[in-house]
Amino acid sequence: MGRTSSTKEDAGALFHSLRSAYAATPVNLKIIDLYVGFAIFTALIQVVYMAMVGSFPFNSFLSGVLSCVGTAVLAVCLRIQVNKENKEFKDLPPERAFADFVPCNLVLHLVIMNFLG
Repeated sequence: MGRTSSTKEDAGALFHSLRSAYAATPVNLKIIDLYVGFAIFTALIQVVYMAMVGSFPFNSFLSGVLSCVGTAVLAVCLRIQVNKENKEFKDLPPERAFADFVPCNLVLHLVIMNFLG
């Protein structure tokens, strides 16, 4: 019995420490995190829809899911570059990181549109 309460206390302490650390995160990184979460959530909705309804136009399903996942990956790359605590990209201005993000997203979505047929 003592083990489960210790596990609950450890989980509570871990959750509290993560929450307090995330509270110190800058707002621009939180916005990017929301965008990544929305993209992943949209991909999950598409997978659930495909499981319930079927995947007749399979190209459309793949295009939608890959678009969401690709956008999330590019947004994570943007977050890594914009983060001030990341020492590898300290000389890279945020405007440059965003200027890289936009054309990469355009190329991704052009490929996705081409895959649709």
